[in-house]
Amino acid sequence: MTDDHLLHRASRLWTGLADVPAAFPAPGAASVVVSPNSGLCPPGWVGLLTLGGAVLATAPDARRAELLRAALRSCPEAGWDAELLGAALPVRRMLGPAALAYLAPTDLVPTDLVATDPTPTDPTPAARHPPVRELPSEHQELRALEARVPAAERDEAALGEITSPVFAVVREGRVLAACGYRVWPFETAQFSVLTDPAARGRGLARAAATAAAAHALAAGLLPQWRARVPASRRVAARVGFRELGTQLSVELP
Repeated sequence: MTDDHLLHRASRLWTGLADVPAAFPAPGAASVVVSPNSGLCPPGWVGLLTLGGAVLATAPDARRAELLRAALRSCPEAGWDAELLGAALPVRRMLGPAALAYLAPTDLVPTDLVATDPTPTDPTPAARHPPVRELPSEHQELRALEARVPAAERDEAALGEITSPVFAVVREGRVLAACGYRVWPFETAQFSVLTDPAARGRGLARAAATAAAAHALAAGLLPQWRARVPASRRVAARVGFRELGTQLSVELP
């Protein structure tokens, strides 16, 4: 599957979420539409979606749409560069930018290495490589995992909103890493991943994410990975996701 095919499916999602007739322009250009109910950003905010170098933006009213058009005409890179956008507009608050990555079936990188524990207490392969298990999103050990991570990471992962099974690396009843997805419109799987801070750097997140990605692809869904944190973006790349765009939301007066 080529980048063009992934971009086509991703653009179908985001133009649909714009909630008004909209389309991505040619690469290097920007299109701004008025959409009070846009799904590209929080209510009342401006949303900027970049795919393949093209920017689709929504604004809640005509006044703010014109402000945004003027800013993007003078500096197209402001569509994905938070610093440039902040210099061009009177931004009150900002979310992002987050990288948007997508996975084609042929790009999924399989792994039979579920974990690499540098100091295993049990030398058997099963102990060194704990299995990935399917858990319901309401499982109590997932709540325990959330309690062990910083609030910002917990909120971004939103494991409780997952609609798929949760794929978890479990050792001695304790969830060390978990990944799943929410089914979004237009056959899209929005991924969430979380790893215990004490168990990072062992390939656990990749193992859980690979299992979740295989599940989504088998269902005919388009896996989407949205992340700001570099570590999360690295996990996505190791699974086979390709970064094709960004999402940025700002609140204007």
